[in-house]
Amino acid sequence: MVRGKTQMKRIENATSRQVTFSKRRNGLLKKAFELSVLCDAEVALMVFSPRGKLFEFSSSCMNKTIERYQKREDIGKAKGVRENMQNAVEDVDDLAKKIEFLEDSRRKLLGDGLGSCSFDELQHLENQLDRSLTRIRERKTQLQLEQIEKLKEEERLLVEDNAKLREKCCMQQPKQIDNMELELEVETELFIGLPERHKRKRSNTQNP
Repeated sequence: MVRGKTQMKRIENATSRQVTFSKRRNGLLKKAFELSVLCDAEVALMVFSPRGKLFEFSSSCMNKTIERYQKREDIGKAKGVRENMQNAVEDVDDLAKKIEFLEDSRRKLLGDGLGSCSFDELQHLENQLDRSLTRIRERKTQLQLEQIEKLKEEERLLVEDNAKLREKCCMQQPKQIDNMELELEVETELFIGLPERHKRKRSNTQNP
């Protein structure tokens, strides 16, 4: 039966935590000493307690070991920088080749520099142009259809507005005719004589 791994967590009790620190610290220092003796390794170990107290072990000189480590780190960083620069240079070269290829393809599509092309290359260029023309025509047709739909919608709106105006005019026209009929005066009297006498008689009739 395989037992599950116990999850490691901080010891909450301060006394137990201090006792465990002392035991584990001494065991770690002992292991570092054994490693340096048995394997003739250069070992440097530093441990800070929770209160900031330093415990250390070095098989030679601690400062020399730290200096050696820093030099090693500097060498590693310099190597990493060189590798990054080399990768950047390679990326730039790849991009330059791609740009050159695209420029050459563009010139050939425009009809320039075709003298060095083989029959297969010319056939490939022709197929590319045919596909491009097909896409251009499809896009052009789509734009035309959209424009037609837009004009149809505008026409529909204009027809609706025109119908509303006609309806409004038909509703107002009978009222205007009635008003005009009320304003008209119908003369049924018969006058004989000169126009001036007719005007004076009509004036006397309207103003008794």
